[in-house]
Amino acid sequence: MSDPLAYPDIVRAPKVLLHDHLDGGLRPRTVVELAAETGYRDLPTTDVDELGEWFRVQADSGSLVQYLETFRHTVGVMQTKDALSRVAAECAYDLALDGVVYAEVRFAPELHIEQGLALTEVVDSVLHGFEAGAAQAAAEGHSIRMGTLLTAMRHAARSREIAELAVAYRDAGVAGFDIAGAEAGFPPTRHLDAFQYIKRENGHFTIHAGEAFGLPSIWEALQWCGADRLGHGVRIVDDIETGDSDLDGVDPRDGVARLGRLAAYVRDKRIPLEMCPSSNIQTGAATSIAEHPIGLLRDLRFRVTVNTDNRLMSDTSMSKEFALLSEAFGYGWADLRWFTVNAMKSAFLPFDERLRLIEDVIKPGYEKLL
Repeated sequence: MSDPLAYPDIVRAPKVLLHDHLDGGLRPRTVVELAAETGYRDLPTTDVDELGEWFRVQADSGSLVQYLETFRHTVGVMQTKDALSRVAAECAYDLALDGVVYAEVRFAPELHIEQGLALTEVVDSVLHGFEAGAAQAAAEGHSIRMGTLLTAMRHAARSREIAELAVAYRDAGVAGFDIAGAEAGFPPTRHLDAFQYIKRENGHFTIHAGEAFGLPSIWEALQWCGADRLGHGVRIVDDIETGDSDLDGVDPRDGVARLGRLAAYVRDKRIPLEMCPSSNIQTGAATSIAEHPIGLLRDLRFRVTVNTDNRLMSDTSMSKEFALLSEAFGYGWADLRWFTVNAMKSAFLPFDERLRLIEDVIKPGYEKLL
């Protein structure tokens, strides 16, 4: 196994991010300052360093349900136009400085209307913030293209409304639609009407599936709902055999495995997997980076992408995720480029724009590092 790549060099590498939650990526200082400005009084502490550590520790529960409870505080301070714009601007700026050249950041408009904002005001504020943050980063020499996904909460009943909002804003920066939240007990088929609407409108959508719940969640997302991508999808490994009697003594890293019907379908159809290694460990979907299924899935040539999920809760970034994978699996620049091109191919962006970023930005960027 080769030596891990140097972190400063990883930061310089062009990266593509498809799975990142706006309300999971706030700076701890921003949470404290917005709480003071908006009158939110439920923070566990107003010490910036302690708050950042609190989010990480609470997210290390091993339970997706408990992990999601941390969002009560970030959502709590994101209830005004100014707060939403600030968070979005800092998001775009922080990603750009980390070397991300294209990002799709998702958020649930229905979570930000507690103080009277209309859904359209929420979306407008976030899009304005993304534009401002990208402009600030560009002025400092860091170019980023921002897109957003509008998310509906799978335990609620507003998915069709949010899907219509995503279509209404698709020429203004909204790249697609998503559902998120606890998987168990809330199958994606509950929102079939929303997905069918998006498909009729020639739109794009991804579905959180196969994170805390297994193969049935993935199967429904694909075969009933028609998802373009799988949010996480880590449990697809439950349909891959690497240690039965016929395969005894075979190292799965050699790429020898028996794929079940669903896993074979996912690989054959090149369905993108939005993998989030650090987050998966926190929610119990994987036990460690070294044992994360991403290693096997990459060896088997699934359409694997690397993502952050929630940068605040996981104390992570795209560069940190790549660094962890390089250390655990010995990945070099060719591997990181492979993940990045996979992600760009899978983006909810017109083909010519994807191709331009691959040929003019991503490949030249990695050629300088190889």
